[in-house]
Amino acid sequence: MKLYAAPLNFRGIAEEFEVPTDFAPELHAAAAAARDRFHRGRREARGIPLVTIDPVGSRDLDQAVHIERTVGGYRVHYAIADVAAFIEPGSALEAESLRRGQTIYLPDEPARLHPEELSEGSASLLPDVDRPAVLWTFELDTAGEVMSFHVERALVRSHARLNYDDVHADYLAGSMHPSIELLPEVGQLREVSALRRHAINLRLPSQRVRALDDGTYELIVEPRHEVMDWNSEISLLTGMCAGTLMVKRGAGLLRTLRPADEEAEATFRAEARALGYELAEDQEIGEFLQLVDATEARGMAVMREAQKLLRGSGYASVGNGDAEVHAGIGGYYAHVTAPLRRLVDRFATEYCLALCAGTEVPEWVSSRTDDVIEAMQRTSQLAGSVDRACLDLTEATVLAPWLGHNFDAVVLTSDAERSQARIFLPEPPVLANALGHPAQGTTTKVSLVRADVETRDVTFAWPAD
Repeated sequence: MKLYAAPLNFRGIAEEFEVPTDFAPELHAAAAAARDRFHRGRREARGIPLVTIDPVGSRDLDQAVHIERTVGGYRVHYAIADVAAFIEPGSALEAESLRRGQTIYLPDEPARLHPEELSEGSASLLPDVDRPAVLWTFELDTAGEVMSFHVERALVRSHARLNYDDVHADYLAGSMHPSIELLPEVGQLREVSALRRHAINLRLPSQRVRALDDGTYELIVEPRHEVMDWNSEISLLTGMCAGTLMVKRGAGLLRTLRPADEEAEATFRAEARALGYELAEDQEIGEFLQLVDATEARGMAVMREAQKLLRGSGYASVGNGDAEVHAGIGGYYAHVTAPLRRLVDRFATEYCLALCAGTEVPEWVSSRTDDVIEAMQRTSQLAGSVDRACLDLTEATVLAPWLGHNFDAVVLTSDAERSQARIFLPEPPVLANALGHPAQGTTTKVSLVRADVETRDVTFAWPAD
C-alpha cells in the first residue's frame, strides 16, 4: 500500500540516538579474517536439503529449514548461523557486539550488530556454500507437538535462498519447494498448539520506507503472507524447546513477559470493538487475533494496538529454581534463532549446546550473562525509541502537506476528563492522538492541526473545523 512519497532523511535520528551505523577498519579486518573455531567435531549435515526463507534481497540469513514426514509425524531440521564460531571471547568483535546488543533497523540503513563480512558473509547461511551452524532436530507427533529434540554443532549447506513473495506464489500454485512443502501443514498444527497454550501471536504487517528513483521515499505496508506466520512457528518452536531445556536443567537465558493486566485487556477489547470487530468477553484474545486479517487497514490497526498487551518483556537468567514464562508464547521461551541480529541468541545457544550434551557451560558464556542481559535491555529500549522516532518522522512528513485537512477517523478510546482520544485513520492508515473526546466506537471527522517534521509531532483535533 503506497501512502505518500516525500524527501526523508533518517541520519538525524541516527545521530540523535547515537546509533553506530559503521565499524572501525580494524573490526572489518577482524571479521574478514575470522574462521570457524569449532570446525573439529561438527556433525556432517550437508546432505540435509535445507533452504532459507527471508524478505526479498536479504543477505543476513540466520535460519535454514527442512521438514520431512515420519511414521510418527514430522521431523524438522532447523539450522541457525553459528556466530559464536567466528567471535573469540575477549576479542574486539565481542566487545563491540556487547556494546551494540542488536541490529537496529533504520529505514534507510541498518545499524548492524556485526560487520557485514560476518553478517552477510562467512556467518550467513547463504546458498550453495558450506557453513558452520547450530542444528536443531525436532521430532513432532501428528498433532505437531514435540516428542523429542536435539541440538548440536554441524556443517550445513543451504540448497536455496527463497523469499516470502515467491514462496507465497508457489504455495498458491501448489508447487512449493520440496524442503518446505510440509511447512503449511506443520505451521497450521503449531498455530493450533498456540491456541491450546493460550498464546497471543501478533501478525503485524511490515512497514518500511522504500527509496524511489527520484530521491524521495515512499512508506509501504507489505502484505503478511501465511508463509511468514508458518515460518515464524518454526522459530517459536525452537525458542520454546530452548526455554524448556534451560528450565529443566537449571541454567540459561530466558525471554520473559508477564501477562497483561485486566485494565489493558479491557482497553484492547474496547478498541477492537471500536474498529468494528466482534469480540465477546469470554473469547480469548489469542484466538481472536488468529482470525484477524492483518493485511487490511483495520487488521493492521488492531494488531498494533494488541502490542500493548505484550509490554514489559525482558530477559532473565535461570537459576535458584526461578523461571518466568513468556505470556505471549504460553510457556518458557528463549531467543536462539537470530544470532546475526541479536546478541543474546549467541549466548543462549551456547547454554543449549552444553545442556543438551551434558557438558559444562563455557566460562566465557556464564561469566557474560549479566552483561548480555544489560546490553539487551539497554539496546531494546534504544531500538524501540528509534523505531518510534522513524515512524513519527515519516507520519509527520507524509501528513505535513495536509495541514488543516479533515480526515475520517475511528475513535478507539475517548477520555472526557482529559479531553483527548486515540484514533485510527483508515487512509492513510495512521494511529494517533486527538484533542477532544468524541464518542468511543464512532466514525467522525478530525482535523490535522499539527504536523511538525522538526519535532516529529502529529496532532489531530475534534470536532473538525
